[in-house]
Formats: sequence, C-alpha cells, structure tokens
Amino acid sequence: MRFPAIVFDMDGTLIDTEKVYVAARVETAAELGFQDSEAFFHAQLGLPGAEMTANLLRHFGPDFPLAEFDRRRARRYGERLAQGIPAKPGAAELLAHCRAAGVACAVATSARRETAETNLARAGLRAGLAAIAGRDEVARGKPHPDVFLLAAERLGFAPEQCLAVEDSHPGVRAAHAAGMTVAMVPDLVAPSEALRELCHFVVADLAALRAVI
Repeated sequence: MRFPAIVFDMDGTLIDTEKVYVAARVETAAELGFQDSEAFFHAQLGLPGAEMTANLLRHFGPDFPLAEFDRRRARRYGERLAQGIPAKPGAAELLAHCRAAGVACAVATSARRETAETNLARAGLRAGLAAIAGRDEVARGKPHPDVFLLAAERLGFAPEQCLAVEDSHPGVRAAHAAGMTVAMVPDLVAPSEALRELCHFVVADLAALRAVI
C-alpha cells in the first residue's frame, strides 16, 4: 500500500511523553492520598481533558481535589518536559522518509494546538509536518473523528486517502470513525482483540511502519 498522506497522533506516537503523563498523574494522586491509580491513568490515555476530568471524579469520588491535583500535576509534568522532550525512536527518520517520498504528514492530537506546536518543536519534529490539528480546534475529541477530519482537510486530502497512525484505544477508534486506514503502534497499552479489528496494521515501532508506507 502507498498513501499520499499520513495523519499521526502525537503523544506516545511521535513523541515519548505518555510515560511522563502517567507518572506525573500517578505520583500527584498518591501525594494527595489516592493510591493504586496507575491502571486507571493508563486507561485515560488518548482521551480529551474534559472527559478525563469527568472520569477522575467518577473514579475517585466527588470530593477529589481536582483543582489542587491539576495544579500539582501540571507543575510536575512541566518540570519533566523542561528537561527535554524525546522523539519516539524512528520518528525523525520516518518523517524524513515521507518528505522524500512526497507523502504529506500532519498531526491530530488530543492536546491543544499551541501545546502541540511547542512540544513537536522541542522534539525536533515540527518541520516535518505540513499541518497540526488540536483538540481545542474541534467540537469533539477522540474517540470522535473530528480532529482527524480536520487534519485531513488541512492537508487537502479525503480521509480515505490517509493513513492514520495511533498508539491509544480512543485514537484508533477516532481514526477508524474518520474513515482512514489505521495503523497502530502500541506504546503503554496493548491493543485488545476488538481494537485489532479496527486496525489495518499493528506494528511494533515506527521503523516497522516504513515498510507499510
């Protein structure tokens, strides 16, 4: 298969931030007296912020100190990212390969557009992307298809012409709902059998993805 356009997820797919997200949330929850939250936060990967907030209150209860949690978690997360944002292995090489092959690349992320611009630039990947679509630019976040559809529109291609590359369960569902060919590169969470049925490819890493495109 050959694709004229590829739409990548960002966190956990192009940049290696998911483990930092999870660690910051787990450590902050423990600091506030809420233990054994790692499995819960793994299940939130790829979800937009508003939905994650609602899930927090359902999981920990209505008395969960949300504002204090957000403040401490953001500080902890920011301090770690300030030390550097690593690209996922093979990300820079894959984007260069796409550029040489004339394949247009974009990002569709659950992060805000401004955050995506900053983090991709810090990781040295921004120049390889023709477009970015952020969660704050669409009505609905993943697992709805809106952010993928916006990314395809900005590239100038129909969704069915695009390969979507994702690492999370909500992201795979969003890309599938958008009508794209879906490749999953698992990061922290392995795909379930039901999720595999939504994927055209499940590959170990970005280097293996080059054989597909």
